[in-house]
Amino acid sequence: ASPACTELEVVMLDWLGQMLGLPEEFLARSGGEAGGVIQGTASEATLVALLGAKNKTMHRVKEQHPEWTDSDIVSKLVGYCNKQAHSSVERAGLLGGVTLRTLAPDSRRRLRGDTLREAIEEDKRNGLIPFYVVATLGTTSSCAFDVLEEIGPVCREHDVWLHVDAAYAGSAFICPEYRYLMKGVELADSFNFNPHKWMLVTFDCSAMWLKQPRWVIDAFNVDPLYLKHDQQGSAPDYRHWQIPLGRRFRALKLWFVIRLYGVENLQKHIRKHIAQAHLFEELCSADERFEIFEEVIMGLVCFRLKGSNELNEQFLRRLNGRGKIHLVPSKIDDVYFLRLAICSRFSEDS
Repeated sequence: ASPACTELEVVMLDWLGQMLGLPEEFLARSGGEAGGVIQGTASEATLVALLGAKNKTMHRVKEQHPEWTDSDIVSKLVGYCNKQAHSSVERAGLLGGVTLRTLAPDSRRRLRGDTLREAIEEDKRNGLIPFYVVATLGTTSSCAFDVLEEIGPVCREHDVWLHVDAAYAGSAFICPEYRYLMKGVELADSFNFNPHKWMLVTFDCSAMWLKQPRWVIDAFNVDPLYLKHDQQGSAPDYRHWQIPLGRRFRALKLWFVIRLYGVENLQKHIRKHIAQAHLFEELCSADERFEIFEEVIMGLVCFRLKGSNELNEQFLRRLNGRGKIHLVPSKIDDVYFLRLAICSRFSEDS
């Protein structure tokens, strides 16, 4: 209910959006209804976007079929994501009470436009209603990037809400040389990344932008007398942009980090980590015992010992058991591999 907290959050999300090179139509300064909001986590943002998409689609379908009940419509709704998308996307489907389909990626673990189009057209033929797509920029297992410029036009064509989940990798878009990876973002309806993952902001701070927050607000808005106030409508009422009603003053830590480091130093921080990831990649490639499992694009290196999954599991146990470093493994197509994620501001080349 504090005007200062709200005002700083509006300004900070505009600053952050400009740092990333987000299109103006996502920013509050564009003069429309759009703008940013700080959620707790990317999982929350995915669910909030799904509920907004669900609400928007139900409005549209009710206009076309006034005789259909809410449960008739919900039973037909279907959303889509890459098989490599984070488990929180599947969880958002469970919490939202809708069906979510995981689609097979290409050989580089990316979801492509043709795959999505085929799935949507097949479901429409079967009487289902496609309503939501999550495009992941920087998948959890291997930091793969769904092809947004192919996915966007398919969503636009079929009137499907497109949410971009860039939880980890989104921080790198403050460096112009990595923005090619989000080409097509202007076709998205919502965009989210976590400054608390790779931009030196303490947890929790998950930045989300919405082009049309009215669909989320309409999905969440329950306005009892004890929550009404004289200034309603004069500024964003962030309690209607999120799941909890209460919220903390998270914009302040974003302000401190941006003011303390400045954009250039934050860019140096990202570039240094990506350079270190490539250094580790070179060291692995030069050692005949190791192999690189996926392409290194950001600060994540997926690597493994040449040999069986059991050998790599044993290697990880020994590495983590020493207590000097902690690596998290993953498995794709039944191949077990190790993941070195460089994200500490104290990491050095040697």
